[in-house]
Amino acid sequence: MEKIRALIVDDEPIARAGLRTLLAAEPDFEVIGECRNGREAVKAIREQAPSLVFLDVQMPGMSGFDVLAEVGPASLPAVVFVTAYDQYAIKAFETGALDYLLKPFDEERFRKTVERVKRHFEAGDFHGLRERLSALLKRLDGEVSRLEPKYPGRVVVKSAGRIFFVNVDEIDRIEAAGNYVKLHVADKAHLLRETMDAMEARLDPEKFVRIRRSVIVNVEYIRELRPLFKGEYVIILRDGTELTSSRRYRDHLSPLLR
Repeated sequence: MEKIRALIVDDEPIARAGLRTLLAAEPDFEVIGECRNGREAVKAIREQAPSLVFLDVQMPGMSGFDVLAEVGPASLPAVVFVTAYDQYAIKAFETGALDYLLKPFDEERFRKTVERVKRHFEAGDFHGLRERLSALLKRLDGEVSRLEPKYPGRVVVKSAGRIFFVNVDEIDRIEAAGNYVKLHVADKAHLLRETMDAMEARLDPEKFVRIRRSVIVNVEYIRELRPLFKGEYVIILRDGTELTSSRRYRDHLSPLLR
């Protein structure tokens, strides 16, 4: 049997690294790439034609289901769903995917998935798998958008050879800084190579609000809003920091005024 060419798709760096490490110990598998989001996954599937995808279901912006829908049934590889959904949702996955891994999973559970994948590739029933995935997408059409999205509980920051784990709830504000964003946590600041748009997509909109093109604020840290004119506000945080919102983003503040 030829090596199974696997693509790893997950928005969490630690999850991608864990899967890569586990697959490295499997002689029948070859990891051909990693993707951080759904858009990268669609491009990689189309250009690299992996035979297997370990696909995170819950990714901000474009879910795993969105990826499968955009690629289309005719081009779908075999799929192992990687998910934090509960058992209720997994019942749907079981009928459409080659297998699923429920986060957090251990090495024993991963080994069972590997054996199931190898049996499938030895049998060569790819047509049947594509039909099941296509049926799953049709069944979930219109329902996926109502599933609660997942937002990461922490952000991984690399600096001077060190790796920091920043709890999202502890971030009081985020500011643009050239090709980076600056995460303000208490009296410290961390630089992360990311765009403001991408950062906004990773955050729960009920907890974080973008007040201008270059600033996102944790609503729990807002102490006071002072109206200025034409929808602008001075936003005062717990530590006394004063920020001014722009009219372009005034609708983002509307839920706070109810």
